[in-house]
Amino acid sequence: MSSPREKAKSFLYTYGIILLGSAILSFGLYNIHEQTQVTEGGVLGMTLLLQHWLGLSPAITSPVMDIACYLLAWRFLGNSFARYAITASLAFAVFHALWERFPPLLPDLSPYPVAAAILGAAFVGVGVGLVVRIGGACGGADALALTFSHLSKWPIARCYLISDLTVLFLSLSYIPFTRILFSLITVTLSSALIGWVQNFGKSPREETAEDQPAG
Repeated sequence: MSSPREKAKSFLYTYGIILLGSAILSFGLYNIHEQTQVTEGGVLGMTLLLQHWLGLSPAITSPVMDIACYLLAWRFLGNSFARYAITASLAFAVFHALWERFPPLLPDLSPYPVAAAILGAAFVGVGVGLVVRIGGACGGADALALTFSHLSKWPIARCYLISDLTVLFLSLSYIPFTRILFSLITVTLSSALIGWVQNFGKSPREETAEDQPAG
């Protein structure tokens, strides 16, 4: 049985990693993705697709899809996921609001879309990877990928990539291929990086244990 001191250290480590991942992710999205208009896959990309073809506002579709993905993940991943996901989502919102109080802190990479795609993927991959490593999610897409990985036993990087590529493929119906191309770079690199960060330094036994439902 863990001592109170060990439990406190574990608590600080867990939530510290979640806060760090949320800060990195929100910083990258604000300073790179939003400034350079790099299109996303996942839930965000789907909300934009529905807005274009059905006229549905992301203000409605985004929370609906996020909540549905969270509930699905909670069903299969347990209460620990719910605690970590709520913490990560709130932390992301707070950090993003903080960054918005300042002008962009990175140079405008709009003239260099390949560099923006690669650097954006690094922030997303590390930020989301840290949160997923703990067992949480920053958004509906993360929750969906975790659930898909748990049910299929596939690596989470593959689950992220399938989800993102599906949305980006559908987005070709209204977004020029040249713009989608840079998003393909981003989602491919970020998916691989998320999987690497999640499993870095873990033994195969630890990776297998993560497939079990949390309490």
